[in-house]
Amino acid sequence: MKRKLTREIKIGNAVIGNNNPILIQSMTNFPTEDTQKNIDQILALEAAGCEIIRLTVPTKEAAESFGKIKKSVHIPCVADIHFDYKMAILAMENGADKIRINPGNIGGKEKLSEVVKVAKERNIPIRVGVNSGSLEKELVAKYNGVTAKGLVESALDKVRMIEEEGYNNLVISIKSSNVPMCVEAYELVSEATDYPLHVGITEAGTIYTGNIKSSVGLGILLHEGIGDTIRVSLTGDPLEEIKSAKTILRSLGLRKEGVEVISCPTCGRTKIDLIGLANKVEDMVKDYPLNIKVAVMGCVVNGPGEAKEADIGIAGGINEGLLIKKGEVVKKLPQEELLGALKYELDNWT
Repeated sequence: MKRKLTREIKIGNAVIGNNNPILIQSMTNFPTEDTQKNIDQILALEAAGCEIIRLTVPTKEAAESFGKIKKSVHIPCVADIHFDYKMAILAMENGADKIRINPGNIGGKEKLSEVVKVAKERNIPIRVGVNSGSLEKELVAKYNGVTAKGLVESALDKVRMIEEEGYNNLVISIKSSNVPMCVEAYELVSEATDYPLHVGITEAGTIYTGNIKSSVGLGILLHEGIGDTIRVSLTGDPLEEIKSAKTILRSLGLRKEGVEVISCPTCGRTKIDLIGLANKVEDMVKDYPLNIKVAVMGCVVNGPGEAKEADIGIAGGINEGLLIKKGEVVKKLPQEELLGALKYELDNWT
């Protein structure tokens, strides 16, 4: 797939846009005023593969805590600002690598000017964020409801407000929980501008429904070459967002690192606890820095053939199991030894 080339933007120690890797983003879910809990959560997210983190900054105390958090973590920190322009300025003064604002609700042109002035002095990118839940009444009336065209017009209008202040170090995000609308909006804004885009399906839902909606929406956009950073928004542990984002990127060939696990869907021929085994394998491989594919099959009859595209695989049958490499059986062993044999192969993989 061919990526849409956008302008390059530096966010702390990361660079997005152009041909740079699509970066994975998440957001902390503790009050930012709780410094240590946020530090601990961000460090865990870093270890899982998070590359940009966003924190809400609604108070002066949160801004001060933001500065302490920033000094204790290793990935760019983005300050999420709603309504109060003073918080945007405080966040930047406390080390924000980027701020996320909606210029339409920051308090008017004069206050927006003050925010942009500080961002310009410090060369801090601004993420212009609009979403379907806050679309202006005028645009709702103009388009007879909330539509993709209305969202894009709103976003480009906000971009224009900042450009008129003489600043264009910008990232755009347009969020909707309606997947087709969100996809269309990003397609339209991608045609209209070369600013980098942060893509995601907002308020996607729980880990189950949110993953499905995000995979559909993000899959379409990324396959079309649209998106420079992504977030899989889930009602759950932010660690789940990182796991899902990595899987989406890897499934599209946009990331190579990490072990990919494939497993059959089970059928009447399955003679082992394939579901339990596959889950154990998926959990076991997550810490291996290997760019390989591992197959977990429930049938010794079709398993070797179905695992042919994998680098290594295991298959279970009645009282026996198979260790498979590139579709060829290399060892027969007792069923209960399959997991250990796979771990040995991974430990010694070259």
